[in-house]
Amino acid sequence: MIMERKIKLKTLNSHITCKICRGYLIDATTVTECLHTFCKTCLVKHLEENNTCPTCSIVIHQSHALQYISFDRTMQDIVYKLVPDLQKDETNREKEFYRQRGLPYPKDIPLTNGDVNGDDNHADASHAENDYHRQDEQVNLCLECISSNLKSLKRRFIRCSAQATISHLKKFVAKKVLDGIDKYRDIDILCNDELLGKDHTLKFVYVTRWRFQNPPLILQYRPRIDI
Repeated sequence: MIMERKIKLKTLNSHITCKICRGYLIDATTVTECLHTFCKTCLVKHLEENNTCPTCSIVIHQSHALQYISFDRTMQDIVYKLVPDLQKDETNREKEFYRQRGLPYPKDIPLTNGDVNGDDNHADASHAENDYHRQDEQVNLCLECISSNLKSLKRRFIRCSAQATISHLKKFVAKKVLDGIDKYRDIDILCNDELLGKDHTLKFVYVTRWRFQNPPLILQYRPRIDI
């Protein structure tokens, strides 16, 4: 016979809160070197000026600490299931952000066929009939090759979901220029000459690296350089 007992949420708080902001984890992101987890925005902001873990002070990487953090989907799912209405509240705050600025909430805007299919100068990252992110906010970007050792893309301009990550782009580039999606680890992607972490979403890159510049978001790719 299985015995059930109730556990108060406060007894779990130390495991599901960010040690930087003291709030519940949002976009839970884990340091791969020590497995400590924080809110993504909190951790990235910390690593812009430090290269150590905020909890244990271990050196993550001397020059590219952002390459050694990873989105923790399992942890985030646990937090949302344990904390009532947390995910709903985050969505409402996001909507309020756009409302206060007189902007439409991107996820409420239906896309037209033209938005999905593009034209001869723009290629979508996925076919319309298999596109499960049509209701996502979209990002227009340009992928430029900055190495003579790789081919340039025939179509440099792409429109895809703002939730797509740098890893998705690396796989896309690898498939096009290295003839194999499994070679994506051999690709680096940069913005303004800054190496981007594999779990950065395009939305995050746009807001933190391209906020005051005109679209499209310009990213560069090159063969991976180990430092």
